[in-house]
Amino acid sequence: MSEPRESFTDEEYAFLRHVRFGELPPGVRPEERLESTESETEPRRDRPDPTGGQHEWDLRAGGG
Repeated sequence: MSEPRESFTDEEYAFLRHVRFGELPPGVRPEERLESTESETEPRRDRPDPTGGQHEWDLRAGGG
């Protein structure tokens, strides 16, 4: 049989989170926020444009 699991209090979990992740940065105040200018229809910027066409890019990525 397995041993009983140790249970922590909320305060102990908070301490463990602090030890692991440190402190959160200060929150952004509403007057410091900016409106996004990117459109949802703009091309993705996380990968280069496919060379040789989208079909070749799909093949390289393992798609069909």
